Amino acid sequence: MPPLVASSFSPVLPPPAPSRARFRVAASADVGANGRAAAAAASAVGGDGFPPFLPRAVERIRDGAAIRLAKRIERVPVQLIPLNQSPLQTSFSKSPILSSCVRPLRQQQDSDPVVLLHGFDRCSSCLEWRYTYPLLEEAGLETWAVDILGWGFSNLETRPPCDVGSKREHLYQFWKSYIRRPMVLVGPSLGAAVAIDFAVHYPEAVSKLIFIGASVYAEGTKDMTRLPKFVPYAGVKHRCLVLWGEDDGIISNKQAYRLQQELPSAILRQVGQCGHIPHVEKPREAAKHLLDFLAIEKTEKADQALSV
Repeated sequence: MPPLVASSFSPVLPPPAPSRARFRVAASADVGANGRAAAAAASAVGGDGFPPFLPRAVERIRDGAAIRLAKRIERVPVQLIPLNQSPLQTSFSKSPILSSCVRPLRQQQDSDPVVLLHGFDRCSSCLEWRYTYPLLEEAGLETWAVDILGWGFSNLETRPPCDVGSKREHLYQFWKSYIRRPMVLVGPSLGAAVAIDFAVHYPEAVSKLIFIGASVYAEGTKDMTRLPKFVPYAGVKHRCLVLWGEDDGIISNKQAYRLQQELPSAILRQVGQCGHIPHVEKPREAAKHLLDFLAIEKTEKADQALSV
């Protein structure tokens, strides 16, 4: 794959907020006129076609797929409300987080929307899907790419602590505000841990799960220590696709077999001559596996309807 930029490109994030208070996120319907105006300004397109909130390094991108997806990134408001409404915390409730995402060109009602999360390395964002996103969209799927709280291009000046609970609540209220239907939640690498945690707490928001090189056990990247130690099958009853690169040098494919066995309704597919990120290294094969999995589900639903 061609390099993303001519030199190192990483979103610059502000330092974590000093407060340790926990927050929940309110639906965007409550953000008010100021929040909507801020979102409109943040999503305006600059003269070069890139949203103005992207870092200057975006101008060095040479990868055509990344350029096209970067130009579609926008920020949408998600209101923060502290769980503990102390006077010191109240100011946070007045300013929504402008949360970065790529929206589908059109929303559909005849199939479940597909929501793409990302991994947790220092450059992670929705741009991780630059090769696979257009393939899914061309196949007719309603596809969203969402930056997890604490990563990507959201305005994080007033963010809550980016712990597991905050990430979960942010994603839930994003879903509640903008998607509003059960979704196919796709989690690569450590994003799979976020997807599992979300599905356990909000099963009604998820129709199916897709894991890619899932880092949900102790083995793998050091960032795993920041997440809860999951028993992967605990509370997860959704149909699942476990997708793995046969040559994954970060997470052993032995963990793929383990995950398939521990999830009650999972199928396993592997991508040959591929490492840890099939959706970047082998996007056409990754997209085909996703589409085949979703087609199986659609066929089964049709057969069930005909049998009634």
